[in-house]
Order: sequence, then structure tokens, then C-alpha cells
Amino acid sequence: MRKKEKKRITVNKKKEKKEYVLEVRNLSRTYHIDSPKPIEALKNINLKIKRGKFIALMGRSGSGKSTFLHQVALLDRPTKGEIWIKGKKVSEMTEEEKSRFRLQHIGYIFQDYALLPDLTLYENVALPMIAQGLSKEDYHRDVMDVIKKIGLEEWINHLPGELSGGQQQRVSIARAIVNRPTILYADEPTANLDSDASRVVLESMRELVDKYNQTIIMVTHEPEDEKMVDEVIWLRDGELKKDEM
Repeated sequence: MRKKEKKRITVNKKKEKKEYVLEVRNLSRTYHIDSPKPIEALKNINLKIKRGKFIALMGRSGSGKSTFLHQVALLDRPTKGEIWIKGKKVSEMTEEEKSRFRLQHIGYIFQDYALLPDLTLYENVALPMIAQGLSKEDYHRDVMDVIKKIGLEEWINHLPGELSGGQQQRVSIARAIVNRPTILYADEPTANLDSDASRVVLESMRELVDKYNQTIIMVTHEPEDEKMVDEVIWLRDGELKKDEM
């Protein structure tokens, strides 16, 4: 008998659309204050960032770094342009929608820690979960997991005033990641720390990227921080300048 020929099956593999965690399109922010002409803090910024990247945002004072961070963290509304996070056009959300989105998808590390002095380390870390109306039964395991990640489980009942600056900043990091945010913003997180504490904080952030595929955008003035990140993005006079020397 004649052998049946095997049919050759061709599989058409569709290329997966690579989703950007953050996409900014023609973003501008102009302030109208008591001056001869409006101040253009940001000018037509276009930027795409993939998941699992550690990005440093650098530039001189007044270059627009903090303004940019406030825009992409949904703390301010752009004059024009679009902001997309995880495929959602967040720049057109209502204030209520933005607040809910921030709680669920955005982490923010402040340079002054922004911890509540009368709450313990554990309670400070748990704040985002409490704000979502979750019970301790729901969030306890997640809170303890992130506290262990930053190596401060022995300090859970201590108040912020009993911790060093480096420890407080690590608590700030834990609070920012406890709800597993899509993207983490850090506004000069080592500005108030000595060199040893700065190194520990940056290493903690680097570990979040390498082990947990976290996306981090960090505003910094420190040239040595470039060694810890995947890419440096420069701002100058409100404009994006990649790979500026």
C-alpha cells in the first residue's frame, strides 16, 4: 500500500504586541503664573518604557524632572498630550478614577520618606491596603512579604523615629510596592541619605527589577547612580534628551 504523505502543517505565529508599561505622547505642561510669558515646564515629550526596566531621569535643577514625575504619577494634569499606563489612557480619567488607579497600579517613593510618625513600621507599610478597604486578614501576608524583602522584619513594631534614615527609606519602598504596582516612581530616594544607606536603598530597588520584574523610574542628581540602572533619560529645559553626555 502506498504510504500516506504527512501533511505539512504551517503555523502562522502572530507576533505578540509588545505592551509598554508607560507611554507618553506629545506631553506638555505649561504654567501660567505672574510672569511676562507662560513657563513651559515640559515640551512635547514622547517616551515608551517596557516592563522590568530601571530608568534614571536626570537633568539640572529646573529641567522638568519633578514636573514629569508628577504627570506620569497622575498627581497633576498635563496641558496637552497623552499618558498611557498598562494600555490605559490614564490622562483622561476623572480625579476619582485616577485616585483608584494610583492605589492599584502606581507606587511612589518620596525623598523625605513621608511615613506617619505615630504608626509602626508594619502599619505604615499596610497603608495602601487599608486605603483600599481590605481587612488585615486579606493583606497581612503581603505586608510581611515585602517587609522581609527589605530585611526589616525584626523592626515591625517600631515607630519611624526609632529607625535610621536608610531604614525609613526602605520602609517607604515597601509601602510603595506592597500592592504590587505596575510602575514605581522614585523622587530622589537617596537625596537625604549617606553613601552607605544610599547604596542599600539602590541595591534594594535593583533587586526589585531583577527578581520581580518591577519597572522603576527614578529622579536623581547623582552621577554614580547611573551604574545601577538600565537606561538614563535626560531632561533639559523641558525637553527629552536621550543619552546626553
